Amino acid sequence: MPVTRQDEAAAEARPLRADARRNRARVLEAAREAFAAEGLAVPLDDIARRAGVGAGTVYRHFPTKEALFEAVIVDRLEYLAAEAGLAVAAAAGAGPDDEAVSAAFFGFLALMVADASTKKDLADALAGAGVDLRAVTLHAAGRLRGHLDDLLARAKAVGAVRADVDTEDLHAVVFGALAAEQRRADAERPGRIAGLICDGLRPLS
Repeated sequence: MPVTRQDEAAAEARPLRADARRNRARVLEAAREAFAAEGLAVPLDDIARRAGVGAGTVYRHFPTKEALFEAVIVDRLEYLAAEAGLAVAAAAGAGPDDEAVSAAFFGFLALMVADASTKKDLADALAGAGVDLRAVTLHAAGRLRGHLDDLLARAKAVGAVRADVDTEDLHAVVFGALAAEQRRADAERPGRIAGLICDGLRPLS
């Protein structure tokens, strides 16, 4: 009998033992690296080898390759959403300290740009496989956007970011920074070009 999305959702809803959680995390990390390096053709058995687990372990967590593709993307979005939440907490705890709020805001932007290259590779691969990213990433992407809106509002409130910048502007700047960083990669100074572009969000002197 084929595995349905309802079967997969029910399996994901059940709590995992500590060792099972570790194995799942190892599989996701190995899959992320394998898909980014080799594309979608990499066999699940090869991912199991990279993760140091048996093939059966991979299939127990991810009955289909599509399920693993989706889980990798959602895992990265959940990671970014969690990091954004930490940045919001740091900004909230800083109160009116504009330097601390600025550090939380621009520090998270740097993290998001650094992560975006791999995430884009995976997103492109999934789109090529016909996976509807809008459906599988809706919850995690919503959390990330909410934290980003909050972080931007706090940065603007203390004058760390220009008052006329909105969330759509911020997304455009991040994507532009990523494209520029890829165009002029500098191994000795990673993130330099992206940082220059993101500096355009700061208030005009």
